[in-house]
Amino acid sequence: MEILDRYINELLEKSTPQAPIWNIEKIRSGKPSKWNYIDGCMIKAILELYNISKEERYLKFADDFIDYFVRDDGSIDSYDPKEFNIDNVNAGKTLFELYKLTGKEKYRKAIDTIYSQVKEQPRTKEGNFWHKAIYPNQVWLDGMYMGQPFYMQYEVEYNNCKNCMDSFNQFMNVHRIMRDPKTGLYYHGYDSSKTIFWADKETGLSKNFWLRALGWFAMALIDTIDIMPEHMSEQKKVLADIYKDFIDSMLKFQDESGMWYQVVNMGDRPENYLEASGSAIFAYAIMKSTRIGILDESYYKYGEKALNGICEKYISEKNGELQMDGICLVAGLGPENNPRRDGTFEYYMSEPVVQNDAKGVAPLVLAYIETLYKNKK
Repeated sequence: MEILDRYINELLEKSTPQAPIWNIEKIRSGKPSKWNYIDGCMIKAILELYNISKEERYLKFADDFIDYFVRDDGSIDSYDPKEFNIDNVNAGKTLFELYKLTGKEKYRKAIDTIYSQVKEQPRTKEGNFWHKAIYPNQVWLDGMYMGQPFYMQYEVEYNNCKNCMDSFNQFMNVHRIMRDPKTGLYYHGYDSSKTIFWADKETGLSKNFWLRALGWFAMALIDTIDIMPEHMSEQKKVLADIYKDFIDSMLKFQDESGMWYQVVNMGDRPENYLEASGSAIFAYAIMKSTRIGILDESYYKYGEKALNGICEKYISEKNGELQMDGICLVAGLGPENNPRRDGTFEYYMSEPVVQNDAKGVAPLVLAYIETLYKNKK
């Protein structure tokens, strides 16, 4: 896996907070860099790399990157809590670690800035956070990863676990409402008002099982379980059982390459393709869950197979530089003025496939780190 060390270092050398090379959406938009979930994924992975390697350059890179956005009073450049965009909570996960490692008081204040959004985030009638203010009454699997691990960590570390059960209940709602009993997979989105054009008028659910959204949900579960306090052992067990059922369901659709398809249960359709970011997320989630004892050791090989499959199919060298291919740039549902994003199979096939985007690179790095933990044993 030395090739991944080299790949990570090449990306860091070419990136600054103003122009991270892994944020393809930002590069394509031509707009200045903002506080966003994509960079948050990457910096979190770099901090994990520091944790296992203790190489100061990783900590320095992560600190410099986040420091660029966080002001002395704890406000964050280009971030407005009142936008109620759950994606923007994700980068806040880096602040817990950076505060402990650097002692910078502004990071502690910034944690409260992000939490001010969580406290007021609008909710569905079932009690789940809206995905964004522009997506009223909607829960997306993506948002569970963006918001819940931060929420749980804040409650455990700074709020005496006052709202830990609220986070747990949001997972239970997703399990109850968004899981398909036939396949054991979870639909990408749910509209509790059942009025948006992409939602089934009776169930409120979207039409398909999109790989990366399923991956975000798997990571949401495993990262939140890892943070939950000891006194919630009963609830941890419930989420662990839900997680195991989910992984068992996903393994039925794992391709012989080790990867999964963009629309998971339709691998036989010629337009479908093996997608790198979601496959990397499952590689990480499965390997991590064996390390922390949520799945037994026998599952590790499925995560490792996914990682190896991605490296074989999608890591290559061009003009002397490594690249990761096969990454779906973005996929979503709506809003009302964007009828193209209707959740159909054809829609998921229509989104661009790109190289070196952090939505694929960050989970690849996290999966690689899990192999390092394994080798340390």
